[in-house]
Amino acid sequence: MRLMIIGSLNGELTAATKMAMDRGAQVTQAPDIDSALKDLRSGRGADLMMVEVHHDIAELVARLEAEHIHIPIVACGVEHDARVAVAAIQAGAKEYIPLPPDPELIAAILEAVAAEAHALIYRDGKMQQLIALADKIAASGASVLITGESGTGKEVIAQYVHSRSARANKAFICVNCAAIPENLLESELFGHEKGSFTGAIARRIGKFEEAHGGTLLLDEISEMDTRLQAKLLRAIQERVIDRVGGAKPISIDIRIIATSNRDLVQAVREGAFREDLFYRLNVVNLQLPPLRERPTDILELADHFAKKYADANGVPHRRVSGDARRLLLDNPWPGNVRELENTIHRAVLLSSGAEIEAEAIRSPDGASAAGNGLDPAAAMAAQTAQSVTRTLVGQTVAEVERNLILETLGHCLGNRTHAANILGISIRTLRNKLKQYTFEGIEVPLPREARAALG
Repeated sequence: MRLMIIGSLNGELTAATKMAMDRGAQVTQAPDIDSALKDLRSGRGADLMMVEVHHDIAELVARLEAEHIHIPIVACGVEHDARVAVAAIQAGAKEYIPLPPDPELIAAILEAVAAEAHALIYRDGKMQQLIALADKIAASGASVLITGESGTGKEVIAQYVHSRSARANKAFICVNCAAIPENLLESELFGHEKGSFTGAIARRIGKFEEAHGGTLLLDEISEMDTRLQAKLLRAIQERVIDRVGGAKPISIDIRIIATSNRDLVQAVREGAFREDLFYRLNVVNLQLPPLRERPTDILELADHFAKKYADANGVPHRRVSGDARRLLLDNPWPGNVRELENTIHRAVLLSSGAEIEAEAIRSPDGASAAGNGLDPAAAMAAQTAQSVTRTLVGQTVAEVERNLILETLGHCLGNRTHAANILGISIRTLRNKLKQYTFEGIEVPLPREARAALG
């Protein structure tokens, strides 16, 4: 994992640096925001930023967003004033940690960013076959195309292939082709020279150069514009790229892994995807089965997520009851692993007994997911819709949104990251909403650490 530290705090952050390096992190340190951005533009990527709280975190977040650099930020400082922690989080930091640093806390942060987000949990025979194929081809330099429905874990498999390749100790860089506007994706991938277009305030190294020596994951590649596909094909074939506005080609050494939840063969037939690029990418195809076709994994994953979110929210570990397990197996999981994770996360927060019961697995209003002659997913949707209709009539859209956000945040014990995951919005959007509510005089739940500091 690559950690960038901004600031020094008279040596306090040096201790944090040593702790991170002892746990295998690659650490770079910058004295201020300008230096940090210069390093990032030069291709020194980071998976996490640890920033001294006296720096302007809001400015850092804004400047990162302006240059489409997406890195989570953890603020840190010697202050134990809860108001400082809250201000840092409202400015855009994911968490606030006090200094001097605690080794276990540093280890937990690194693990959460590097390891836990990419846990590979499986038992089903179909997944065992897929993993065996991934093991067989990982050591090669062949391009890999990973296909499967949304939420099946394609990025996790890509990480797995990288971790077992000869490039494992080099960078693994992911670009979501569907999340970046079409007119900015070229610059994101290939970089740009200063002044090459409006907003290009400095030279920026693209993801191809940042991934040099390692692996570049092109997530949801089917969403890439056909014009840009031609430039990508050249990069794969000739192992050279051109920055936007650049005068000379740049050699690269990377492995390409691509993912898609669409049928690329059909996209080729329709002219939406280049046939030659498809064959370049599809040297090896790893097709992830949907969760409904690997029922053994449903219970294995449910147990994993139950422990994960119990630890994350500081609540007791509870096993999934027999009735709840049967309900999980009856659900077709159209959202696959992502939907299951959100369901178990909610169940952990709602449970109070010795076990996670079926009631906590059902829809948020407690209605049964089965019954009425419908399959579990359809029944859950119908019952939830009925409940929503009864309770929301007479409220404005803004009021409904505000109540949903605040109730979810309360269920998550004030944890912004978990609440944003459940709501399906970005942490930035959530924080902007909460800042607005605070300005309007509405009480917003504080994170657990801030509440504890206030006593």
